[in-house]
Amino acid sequence: MAKKEELDEETLAFIQWCTEVEGFLVAGGVTLAEAQDHIEEQIEWFTDQYCDGLTPEEAAKAALND
Repeated sequence: MAKKEELDEETLAFIQWCTEVEGFLVAGGVTLAEAQDHIEEQIEWFTDQYCDGLTPEEAAKAALND
């Protein structure tokens, strides 16, 4: 069996941030599946937003206005 790889704190924080973005996207009118697909398709853009210090709400608003 393969050893389960543990994620570092920064990766876990980014995953949590994306989960919060999903919630704001859903509140903005998209389905959860659409929110997840959009984040997956635009992961580089969302990574940039995270690194630039945007809150999940700010990132979701920016994504919805695109």
